[in-house]
Amino acid sequence: MTRLSAGFLPLMDAAILIAAARLGFADQEGIELQLMRDASWANIRDRIAIGHFDAAHMLAPMPIAANLGLGPLPGRLAAPFAMGLGGNAICVGNELAAEILSQGDGASTLPIHDAALSGHRLAAALEQRRRGGRATRFAVVHSHSGHNLELRYFMAASGIDPDGDVEIVIVPPPFMPDALASGRIDGFCVGEPWSNVAIARGVGRVIATKNAIWRSSPEKVLAVRHVLLDDDPGLVHALVRALYRAAVWCDEPGNHSELAHLLAEPGHLNVPATILQDSLAGRFGPDDDTGGRDFFVTCRRAATFPWRSHALWLYSQMVRWNLLDHSSANAKIANGTYRPDVYRAALAGTDALLPASDAKVEGALTQARDLPSADGRTLLIGPDGFMDGRIFDPAELDSYIAEQRGDVK
Repeated sequence: MTRLSAGFLPLMDAAILIAAARLGFADQEGIELQLMRDASWANIRDRIAIGHFDAAHMLAPMPIAANLGLGPLPGRLAAPFAMGLGGNAICVGNELAAEILSQGDGASTLPIHDAALSGHRLAAALEQRRRGGRATRFAVVHSHSGHNLELRYFMAASGIDPDGDVEIVIVPPPFMPDALASGRIDGFCVGEPWSNVAIARGVGRVIATKNAIWRSSPEKVLAVRHVLLDDDPGLVHALVRALYRAAVWCDEPGNHSELAHLLAEPGHLNVPATILQDSLAGRFGPDDDTGGRDFFVTCRRAATFPWRSHALWLYSQMVRWNLLDHSSANAKIANGTYRPDVYRAALAGTDALLPASDAKVEGALTQARDLPSADGRTLLIGPDGFMDGRIFDPAELDSYIAEQRGDVK
């Protein structure tokens, strides 16, 4: 057995890593996977940089930021595996939720699966607040997070200036419900189960899901220290295989009760299994009695594949919101951070469906579509539409960035 340490935060999308460690998938690959729970993404970033972790459950943009030198400590990271698609939501406190509802047609429910409508009503509520001299504060989990980028995308597409009409602050995921309950923030964007925790406590309501903003969109990745990939690529391949088999298991609805109880353990998420079952089913309290299996996807639809187009879209939004400057060199680094080549090498010879290309046009599929996989079998992907109907073609990165930055007030 080879011991390998991996950091994680208490979030539903750590499920693949936890299942791999606890259900024998890592053992089958000769890996003693030692999981280390942490409190914040800044800690995860710093501890993998100094070698406390060999690998980590990590925000999708964070390895890109690390490789671009945006963190306090140097260190090269690779992302050879995606930890699923979707899985987060925008939640607001009861006061702001009531103000958003007042902008509608008298309905008692929020249009959480219609991001455009929800954003329109939020914009109207914020305008009413501004006229009354009231400020609004939202929280995200880290500056270099999909949460920050998608919240900003949601707001900008709705006519809200995220740098002028609201204040955006950083709060670690488990602290979000407490910050909302205390009135320190008016809303947040976070991965599950923390929106459902806020709902269960009666302090918040979801106004939009990640899947309503950008369908089939990336959330977390496995990040590994590049020195480990250089020194022992076979170990990284073995870890990818273990995680892939765990992802297949997690994706099966029949396993969700067992998975919820596993995640509920004090050393993992320490959240009641009943809440986690709602999160896994994509249910959000009284505003959503339908749920949705596609809210969080761990394996279907190439959910574990590290698409370079995902990396470049995240990079484009980091540029859009002035987190870094755009250059061909920076784009090359972002593109090279995600490692579909490692993914393919790890899963070659297995029954995994491997996409035939490393990147795709994002936002073009309004419905799921069958594509040929690398070995000629059928691979279902999508839908992947953005709430505003825009398309991201990674081959047109420069023009996309110019268009996006032109939207910024």
